Amino acid sequence: KNVAMCLSVGLAFCAASSAFAEDGAPKDEQKLERAASDLDKAALKAEGPKEIESRLTSEFKVEDARVQGLRDQKLGYGEISIVLSLAEKRPGGITDANVAAIMAERMGPPKMGWGQIARKQGTTLGKLNEKLKRVGAPAGKTEKAHGKPENKPEKLAHPEKAERAERAAKPENPGHSKH
Repeated sequence: KNVAMCLSVGLAFCAASSAFAEDGAPKDEQKLERAASDLDKAALKAEGPKEIESRLTSEFKVEDARVQGLRDQKLGYGEISIVLSLAEKRPGGITDANVAAIMAERMGPPKMGWGQIARKQGTTLGKLNEKLKRVGAPAGKTEKAHGKPENKPEKLAHPEKAERAERAAKPENPGHSKH
């Protein structure tokens, strides 16, 4: 009986591990969820939901109605960014059909994780995370997030550094002898 029980527990563990591994790298999934949560928190700050909605419509080139339709489905701004990122990678881009297909995969059955949906489309969670961070970047940081050069002041030329003077030898401590 013990052998059979150990075998069944082992098989259950292997099945659970396999299912977990299929769902995507846990660290990447956690990073994506954290970035989505950060975007939702940004909507609660002074910039508010209108600023985040503006960033979403600008980044994904969609109408306000598209974002509002996803909000009506009880999605947070982070999840909306993920759905739109996945939809734009599908043939035809961000269409009602592509958004509906992603939502159907996410809600199931069988319910799929973002990693599974991304892999099915031939993309990675890292690419989705980059897009999500661009949407969440405050106005002053959007150029950096988009890979455009920042307007940094040029570094001033440093005058030639003087050669370092040799360090003076320490005087011998009369109380200590070297051996």
